[in-house]
Amino acid sequence: MGGSDGNHAPPFRGTCELVLGADHLDRVVQRGLRRARADLALATSDLKAMLVPGPRKGRARSVLEILRELAERGVEVRLLHASMPSGPARDFLAGELPATMELRCCPRVHTKAVIVDAAAMYLGSANLTGAGLGAKADHRRNFEAGFWTEEPEVIDPVLEWFDQLWEGAFCPGCGRRRHCPAPLG
Repeated sequence: MGGSDGNHAPPFRGTCELVLGADHLDRVVQRGLRRARADLALATSDLKAMLVPGPRKGRARSVLEILRELAERGVEVRLLHASMPSGPARDFLAGELPATMELRCCPRVHTKAVIVDAAAMYLGSANLTGAGLGAKADHRRNFEAGFWTEEPEVIDPVLEWFDQLWEGAFCPGCGRRRHCPAPLG
């Protein structure tokens, strides 16, 4: 990756699936992150205990509950977020997390990404919230756009960049370090 801040991406000429509006819930959550078998890397500015409709009518579950279940099955879940989670999310996360589930905070994270098993990825505008990922009613949902891809030449550099963020590679030179509750590096 070029540049010291990871802001230079290689050219891309592969295929991707456009994800708009309410399609986020199905593509990113139902057919995306729920399918993780080995690892799941998530980046979001805003973190809430978004309720996701279950397979049977009437039983909605928090996306954090889904992430916890994946971690309990052995999936390595890494969630990088920018701000204090919502009250219900904080309450849910207050208990002991599975050993394979970890959260880290960086106030500069504005990326929204879901990388599943290093083989599939959503990259777009939607935070890990109901309004972002389409779990809210039409009139309460954000206008979000992104794409889903299984192209390694797109996923690999984003995952490499995520790993650098996760490990705190940019922390030493960060101009917001004094505002950070716990610098990563």
